[in-house]
Amino acid sequence: MGRKAILTAPFAHALNPFSRRKYPLLFALEEVVLRNQSRHALRIAALTLSVAATAGTALAAPSCGTDPVVLNSYFETGFPLPTRLAEEFTRQFPNVTFDIKEDQFANMMENSPRILSEPNAPDLIRVPSITDLVANNLLRNLDADFDALGWDQFPAGQLVQLRVEEGGRPRGTGSLYGMGINYSMTGVFYNKELAAQIGMTEAPKSVAELDALMAKAKEAGILPVMQWNKGTGGFAFPLQNLMGAYGAPEPINDWIFQKDGATINTADNLKAAEHLEGWIKAGYFPSDANAIEYFQMMSRFMGGEGLFMFNGDWESGNLDTNAKDKFGFFIMPSLEEGGRHASMSSPLTFGISANAANPECAAFFLDWVARNEEARKINVEVGGSNPGGPTDLPMPAVEPGSVTEQSLTAGATLAQDNGAMDFIANATGAIFAAGWTPELQKMVGGQQNAAGLLEAVQREYETQLSR
Repeated sequence: MGRKAILTAPFAHALNPFSRRKYPLLFALEEVVLRNQSRHALRIAALTLSVAATAGTALAAPSCGTDPVVLNSYFETGFPLPTRLAEEFTRQFPNVTFDIKEDQFANMMENSPRILSEPNAPDLIRVPSITDLVANNLLRNLDADFDALGWDQFPAGQLVQLRVEEGGRPRGTGSLYGMGINYSMTGVFYNKELAAQIGMTEAPKSVAELDALMAKAKEAGILPVMQWNKGTGGFAFPLQNLMGAYGAPEPINDWIFQKDGATINTADNLKAAEHLEGWIKAGYFPSDANAIEYFQMMSRFMGGEGLFMFNGDWESGNLDTNAKDKFGFFIMPSLEEGGRHASMSSPLTFGISANAANPECAAFFLDWVARNEEARKINVEVGGSNPGGPTDLPMPAVEPGSVTEQSLTAGATLAQDNGAMDFIANATGAIFAAGWTPELQKMVGGQQNAAGLLEAVQREYETQLSR
C-alpha cells in the first residue's frame, strides 16, 4: 500500500553537532590563523581550507539538507512504529517526504532481493536477513556513516548482529550494513485475569514452574498458550525460548552468523525441540494453530483467549494502550531457578539500498531515531522496546506497572546475563520460509518430530550456504 507523509530536514553541515569532534582539523586551523599573524601562515591556512572545501562531500556528515527529498520506504505490515517515527520526522523536518509501502514479513523475506535490485530501490527498507543481500551487493556499506555520524558512541553489542564480512559471511564481524530502529526481545506475555484463576501470583522462575502453570490452565479449561503458525512459523518463538533455557546462546548465534562448522542440530537444541513437541501433544496450543496468522493471534489473545503468548516486546505499547492493566510480561525462565537467562533479542533492522537515491538522508534518519528525545519516546511508547543509541542518553519514562515497564526490566535482566540471541529465522535469507516454517507446521500437524525438525532445518541451511 502506498502512503505519503510529508517529512523534512533543514540541517546544514555547519549545524551538525559532530562537526568539531569529527573534523578537528578545520577548527584547529582557525585557531592557528587567529594566533599566528604572519601572512605565510594565513596563506597556508587558506590553502588547506580550500582543499577541504573542495572535498566537501567527504567531510560533510550525512543530512537531509533543505531541498525537497522523497524517501522511498518499505516497511513491515502490522508494525506502526516506523510510520509513527516518520510522522514525527516530518513534523521536525518538513522538507522530506516518505513514500511508504508495506508488506508482510514472509513476502519481505522472499522479495527483498528483487526489490533492492530495481531502479527505484527503497532508500529505507526493513531488512529481515542481511547476509544474502550483502553477498549480492544490494545493501549500502554504512562504515562511512558510522564514522561521520559518531556511531562509535553506540554500544558495540547493539551493532554486532548488523556486521557482515565481505562476501556475506560470517556475520558478527566486518562492515556495518544495517541499523536498528529499536532493540527488541522476546518473552512471555500473560493474561492477568486468567493467571489469577489458576493461582499464578508471580512469574515462573524455572521451566518446570512454567510447565506446571500450563498444566493448571489446561485442567481449568483455559488455553495455556495462544500462538500463531500460519504464513511464518510462529512456533519458532517458544522453540527458541526453550533453546535458550536448555543451552547457551553462543552456539545458536554461531549458527545464525554462519560460522564454519556451526549446526542447529545439537543435543541441547534437541531437548528444547522435544520439550516443544511435548507441549504440542499435551494440547497446550490452539488446535487450529496452523491456520492462525499473527494479527489473528493478537486479536484472540487480547480478547481473552490464552493464558500465555510467546511474542516480542514490540507489542508492549499496543497492550498498554488498548488493554490497559490486563496483561503482563516476563522473560523466559531458565531451566532451573537462578540459571542464566537467554532470549531472542535483535535490532528491528533497517538497511539502505546500494542503489538508493537518497542514502545520506536515510542514514541521517536512522541516526535521528536513536538520538532525538521525541523519537526515543515514541520508540518506547509504540515499540515497547529499548531505543538503543548512546548509553548516556536517558531512557524515556514509562508508567509504573505497565507492560512496557516489565518488558524493559526483562531486557535489563537479559543484558545482565549477556544472553541475547539473534532470531533463528535470520540465519539465511530463506531459512524461515524454506526450513523453520514448513517443518514447524508439520510438527504441529503431527507429521514431524523433534529430531526430524532439526535435521531438516540443518539440511536446508547447508543447501542454502552451498549455493
